[in-house]
Amino acid sequence: MVALLLLSKRSFSDSYARLVRSRPMNVAAEMQWNLTPPPAFAGHNAIVSAALEPAYEVGGDAYDYALTGTNLHLGIFDAMGHDTTAGITANVAVSACRNARRQGASLAESSRLVEKTLNEQFGTSRYITGILADLDLETGRLAWVNRGHHLPVVIRAGGRPDQLACPPAGPMGASLGLPVTVCEEQLEPGDRLLLYTDGITEARGADGKQFGMTRFVDFVMHHHANGQLPLHETLRRLMHAVLEHHDGRLDDDATVLLAEWAGGRQEELVP
Repeated sequence: MVALLLLSKRSFSDSYARLVRSRPMNVAAEMQWNLTPPPAFAGHNAIVSAALEPAYEVGGDAYDYALTGTNLHLGIFDAMGHDTTAGITANVAVSACRNARRQGASLAESSRLVEKTLNEQFGTSRYITGILADLDLETGRLAWVNRGHHLPVVIRAGGRPDQLACPPAGPMGASLGLPVTVCEEQLEPGDRLLLYTDGITEARGADGKQFGMTRFVDFVMHHHANGQLPLHETLRRLMHAVLEHHDGRLDDDATVLLAEWAGGRQEELVP
């Protein structure tokens, strides 16, 4: 009952927002947290978890997911800059993407509509990279497009990481005119799809060394292997590790979206 009350009232309650915050939040972060879906979801043969830092000072990063029948939509976005305009760019991009898919647009069409909308609002002065993906929760078939973003990683159920490849179509809003290619990958039960922004891998320590791709993937694999930790707790610890590596303060947004396909093993899902 308490959970239902909180969920029903927090969307219009400033009292709730004040109680859960430990310090002031910037305008861009205010927009982003009102834009994003909850950071944890489990059901329909899938688990989704997400994390975004710095939580109170985020600029142009955003993630999105939604369920339509047996199709799970996934998206991650990284707008240029780290200011309020970057937050506005991310909001426009995510909203345009949602608008397109709710009208039945394909992945390629959705990314083109995002680009068209950004061009209408900003010309070519603002752009955003991203991955848009659809996961068929009955078959495990993953379709995705790469709009100038870092390539996704699939952590196989057996523990092997595979970096997916897809020709990039260029950032949305840059109007490069590159063809949009829809790539496909077959997931197996227990496979996890990892989407992220460069704030994770490129966070530098005091010695100038980046957190790095290998450390990032190894961390997720080690902490979530064999059901040791649920996805959301794994990502919470990951963000602490990234922040610690960067001496407690990030120079860029760091976002990660992790989705696991159960493939009919719904009873084994851990939210």
